Amino acid sequence: MEFLLSDVHDDLASTVDALLTKADIPSRARAWIEGDHQPVAQVITALAETGVNGLLIDESCGGASAGGIEMVVAMEQIGRHALPGPIVETIAVLPVLFRSAGVSGERVSALAEGEIATVAIPPVAPLAPIAETSYVVHDGVLSTATAGELVATVDPSRVLAELLPDTTLADDVAIDDAVDIGTLATAAQLLGSAGAMLALAADYAQARKQFGRAIGSFQAVKHHLADVAIAIEMARPLVYAAALGIDGLVPEDTDVRRDVAAAKVAAGDAAHLASRRSLQVLGAIGYTTEHDLSLHLTKTRALLTAWGTPADLRRRVLESL
Repeated sequence: MEFLLSDVHDDLASTVDALLTKADIPSRARAWIEGDHQPVAQVITALAETGVNGLLIDESCGGASAGGIEMVVAMEQIGRHALPGPIVETIAVLPVLFRSAGVSGERVSALAEGEIATVAIPPVAPLAPIAETSYVVHDGVLSTATAGELVATVDPSRVLAELLPDTTLADDVAIDDAVDIGTLATAAQLLGSAGAMLALAADYAQARKQFGRAIGSFQAVKHHLADVAIAIEMARPLVYAAALGIDGLVPEDTDVRRDVAAAKVAAGDAAHLASRRSLQVLGAIGYTTEHDLSLHLTKTRALLTAWGTPADLRRRVLESL
């Protein structure tokens, strides 16, 4: 199976990376944590102008009618920069959920234009990151929602809430496709975050010196970082294979839900390993809120259980064998 990205995908990744690099996401993430959401909202609007928010939205509603592969490419870069907020819900889950529910018009167009929205789909996603526009699915009923009691997480930029149904939008809504795209988008975020942590650790290992030598020259440090690089490169094909499945570009007998679950498990394991090893390399400075590594450490821990816990996803893989 061919896993090489096309020039179009490389250009998309470069565009998202350049936009987020110029925006200085760490400073905006810290503003988000302090309660100022406007700087991040500006970035999401800029992403919408490049078409990222509408990748999974039909052209008739202002989107790009793209697919899972393009979404994964963009989400990996978003994860690399630790952009806060309900990104998975806004860019991935809600467009697919609205399509499954037959919702169109202004609600969908608003997502393509940069609206920040969130959604809860119990029991897989019983809580949702907070946003001004909220939706919830209970027993197949899609409704607008209001936030209940707020719940803090290990990631200070990720405050969750139980969403309480308000106005009904659709009945008998199928949720599997929306849940799978949320799982896959989270896997792509974790993959990007793992790459960022590896880069931060490698840069520090080259700059930090002990006994007159860069610590990156020590064999133990090299092995730590090599283990992370291998884990990332082993997870990436699983993530993109799952994206091919989402897009229907695999044999008919392929268990796409199994592949999505395996992708998030592998990406989560890679990100968890990256967080541990990068912290070992950087030492105590990696814990500090002033260092960008801390943004990835906390986000990784929070995303490991988002849109499917490791235990539930491993169980799905096991049951399919």
